[in-house]
Amino acid sequence: MDCLLDTHSFLWFINGDNALSLAARKHIEDISIAKYVSLASLWEVAIKVNLGKLQLDMPFNELQEHITNNGFELLPITFEHTAQLSSLNTVHKDPFDRIIICQAITEQLAIVGKDSNFHQYNVTMIW
Repeated sequence: MDCLLDTHSFLWFINGDNALSLAARKHIEDISIAKYVSLASLWEVAIKVNLGKLQLDMPFNELQEHITNNGFELLPITFEHTAQLSSLNTVHKDPFDRIIICQAITEQLAIVGKDSNFHQYNVTMIW
């Protein structure tokens, strides 16, 4: 199933971090599967870097190269995603995760991530 990487999974994958599960890594590396990174993830990273809450192992601008070099596609936020957001229950409060959930629902994508709150929504999780 095609998938959308949550923010942590994207960063862990490009950094080769062992925090990413083996199953998640194998799914991401499967060349027969389309993989997406949400624009919301880049927005979240930019904000957290700016606030000093996140340090990257590379300049922020290199993230685009990692998206391209790994065959990921950047998933923009559309009106349909925000329409889904307007009716999403409020179990999960994080706005970045909420839009990622809505993108996955709307686009029928699995989410690669380990956030336990995601399981409370009608999305397929890969971890």
